[in-house]
Amino acid sequence: MKGITTGAATTAAATALLASSLTTPAHATPVWDKTVTCKQKDWDDRVIHTRVGNSKLGWNHFSGPHNIKKCKIVNGAIDGKPDKKNGARLEYWAYAWNGSSRMQVIVIVQYTRKTADGDYNAGSGQKIGVITA
Repeated sequence: MKGITTGAATTAAATALLASSLTTPAHATPVWDKTVTCKQKDWDDRVIHTRVGNSKLGWNHFSGPHNIKKCKIVNGAIDGKPDKKNGARLEYWAYAWNGSSRMQVIVIVQYTRKTADGDYNAGSGQKIGVITA
C-alpha cells in the first residue's frame, strides 16, 4: 500500500511541475526602461538613442559607474563616423577634457532592434542604441 501512495504522490508532483513549466516562459525578457535620455545623429545619418535602460545596458548601466553625468559626453563621441564596426555593433571613440586631464570616451552602440544575445528588444522600427560608454 505504501508503494501505491508514493507513486501517486510522485505522479501528482510531476504533473504540478510540468503544468507550472508550461505557464512560465523558458526565457523571460529582462525589464528595462526604453525611454530615450539622449539622442544624436552620426555622420552616416544614423539616429542613435541613449535609453534609460537598466543595470546591464543604457544610461543606468554606465552613468554612475563611469561618472558620465551629461548627454554631451556620449553625444560628442557619436557625432562622427564609427571608429569600429562589427555587424550592428558600432564603437565611437572620442576624448573629453576636464581642465588639463584628457580622458578617452568609447561609446558602444547596438544598431539593431535586438541585442546580439536576443535578451533585449527595442520594439518594432526601433534600435537598441547605446549599450555602454
